[in-house]
Amino acid sequence: MSRLARIARFAAVGVVNTGTYYVFYLLLRTQVTYLVAHVCAFVIAMIGSYFLNCFFTFRTRPRWRTFLLYPLSNLANLVITTIGLRIAVANGGVDQRIAPLLVAVLAIPLTYVVVHYILIGRARPSAEVSRLPLKS
Repeated sequence: MSRLARIARFAAVGVVNTGTYYVFYLLLRTQVTYLVAHVCAFVIAMIGSYFLNCFFTFRTRPRWRTFLLYPLSNLANLVITTIGLRIAVANGGVDQRIAPLLVAVLAIPLTYVVVHYILIGRARPSAEVSRLPLKS
């Protein structure tokens, strides 16, 4: 599977994940504070993201181990977006409905690397490289 195709699938899952997050964020924001709505919507979207990334992006079987480790991949994302959301709303005067979308872009590259590592491990050498004779 090409790395570029995998990144494109990760981006597609990210779009779905962001949409899921945003719908739940807007719904919850009417009942609780925007930061509580952010965290709750984040958790809901993360669960869906795990299964989409397993089946669609990395084409691997979901396992309890990776399901339980998956939140680590989103921890950096959660921290960056929570701090960014707070700064954007409280200090930047950005509307609470728009701010989550603006700050979400900051954490995407780091999230990809960690998700890749959790779901499929480190990159392994290709078969051609592993069959090359060793030089003395």
